[in-house]
This record gives sequence, structure tokens and C-alpha cells, in this order.
Amino acid sequence: MTYKDNFDLIESLRNGEESAYAYLVKSYHRRLFTYLLALTHDHVVAEDMVQNVFLRLWEYRSRLNPDYSIQNFLYKSSYNEFVNHYKKNQRITNLEKVYIEAIGSVVNNNDVNLIERKMAIVSQGISALPDKCAKVFILSKKEGLTNIEIAEYLNLSLKTVEGHLTKAYAILRERLGDKIKSVLFLLFKEDAD
Repeated sequence: MTYKDNFDLIESLRNGEESAYAYLVKSYHRRLFTYLLALTHDHVVAEDMVQNVFLRLWEYRSRLNPDYSIQNFLYKSSYNEFVNHYKKNQRITNLEKVYIEAIGSVVNNNDVNLIERKMAIVSQGISALPDKCAKVFILSKKEGLTNIEIAEYLNLSLKTVEGHLTKAYAILRERLGDKIKSVLFLLFKEDAD
């Protein structure tokens, strides 16, 4: 089923039409999951958060404002779910506070596609890396392994791991230019030195 516009979709939701809800889940589940996965780095937690967002959407559907973008509402709800989870389950360091504020400013500025665009930029850059180099980079930045853990996992020397990371940053800087620091900071909670 398709809807004429945002207003029509929200009115259908407010009227309790399950087809409108199913349409939103089908349209946004993957995007919200990807967004939350970039924030949490945990598949299970990200999936739980997405389910909570859609559950709350259905519970509070009668209060939705038809003049407010449903896309912005879903991303803002996802961001709030992340912040609530994070505050409840972890101590927030100063760096993590800056990270949360950076993500919040993106969501609050209603540029909800920014994270997706940045993720696409990084994905393209990573796909240009040599295989071993990409694997080391992903294990370091996405999975959060230390250089020693990566060396043990891939049966490489520590110097080789460091060399792959240096090479990865050099290639990504060449492809992404000055954007690399903000992109990696937003996606991986640390910047590229």
C-alpha cells in the first residue's frame, strides 16, 4: 500500500490502520537498524531498540502530529532510545558525551539522512581498501578489537596490523579528504589520527 503524503500516512496511523504501521515497518526497519547499529555496535541491542521504537510508535499513534515528518519522528525516537539505553547501562565518558551530542545535533537539525550518507561514504572508502587491510580496519574500528587482539585473531604480527591500519587511513584520507575525521568519529566513536 502507498500513501499520498506524510499527512495521509500519519492520519492512517492515527486511525489505527495496521497497513500503515506495516508500511512504516517495511520502509524504515532496515534504515533504523543500520542507524542504531552504527551507534551501538551491537546487533542485538540495535534490533531491540528498533522494536521499541516501532512499539512506542503504535502505542502513541493517536498523538502523532500529521504536520511533522514521520521520518524525522522515527529517527528522533531512535536517537532517544539510544540515549536512554546508554544512560541506563553505561557510564558516559567525556568523549562519549561529545559523541552523543554530535549525533543529537544531526537529529535535531532534521538532517536524518546525514548518517546514512556518511555511512555510504565510509563503506565506499572501505570497499576500495585491499582485502586484508579492510579486514583489519573493520576489526579495529567497527568491532572495537585492539591491535594485539587483531594480530592474534588473524595470526599476524603487531607491526603488520599497525601497517594495515596506517595504510587504511592513508587510502581513506585520499578518497574522503577532510571528511574522514568527522565520518569516523560519528560512526566509530573515535577520530582518525
